[in-house]
Amino acid sequence: MKFRVLREYFFILIGVILTAVGLDMFLVPNKIAAGGVSGIATIVYYAARFPVGLTMFIINVPLFLIGIRKLGMGFGIRSLFGTVTISLAVDLLAPVLPVPTRDPLLASIYGGIVTGIGIGIVFRNRGTTGGTDLAAAIVNNYMKMSVGVVLFMIDASVIIAAGITFRSAELALYALLTVFLTSRVIDMVQEGFGYAKAALIISDRPRDISEAILSQMDRGVTTLKGKGMYTGTDRDVVFSVVTRAEISILKELVHSIDPRAFVILTDVHEVLGEGFKKRV
Repeated sequence: MKFRVLREYFFILIGVILTAVGLDMFLVPNKIAAGGVSGIATIVYYAARFPVGLTMFIINVPLFLIGIRKLGMGFGIRSLFGTVTISLAVDLLAPVLPVPTRDPLLASIYGGIVTGIGIGIVFRNRGTTGGTDLAAAIVNNYMKMSVGVVLFMIDASVIIAAGITFRSAELALYALLTVFLTSRVIDMVQEGFGYAKAALIISDRPRDISEAILSQMDRGVTTLKGKGMYTGTDRDVVFSVVTRAEISILKELVHSIDPRAFVILTDVHEVLGEGFKKRV
């Protein structure tokens, strides 16, 4: 248990560093204020030359204290760790990291991807960097507004403010692109990169297909009780999860047993258990 906690804190730190790299190398130098506390800090930096990390810390402290009061200590330690380390990492890394591009399009794309990976790793390990996700949780506690709606409102307000401050609609559009990419990459990191396929097979020979999958593919099989509404016939529906490399083998196997079988394949973003990834 202790090893797992230490492991999670280690990966939270890795995620924080990646997030800081994305900000320092791509977003802040190119005036891309992609919503949230980091976006506000970017605006403040160019308006008053106040350090980005310190601004993030100053904004996050009251949010953290309110969060402790309203949401309890359960989230507190990890939030404090993420809040402090992201602020330190942004300001400590800024002087030593290069700025590889001054093209705002490239900066918005790569900044969104790198920060998305970083934040996704933090979220995956039950951490947070404070910021708008914490603010959204507090507003949700007070006003019962959807967290997604609150996040959208905050990010939109920051992006509009950045467009006005920098007198550039293009920079606001680039920031919007970054927000979109960041959210998509966060989802990918949390859901997992090792996509598998789930198969639902409707056939008149479910037992033969199940035995073939078990013996020839060494994959688990579950039968679900189904009923054809047109015919009113009860039947077993075969359910199995395979890797992408095994999809062709599965289809060929099913076809060889029952060419008339009805096969449904759908993406599975993460599989935990026997034959797949194990949760540590």
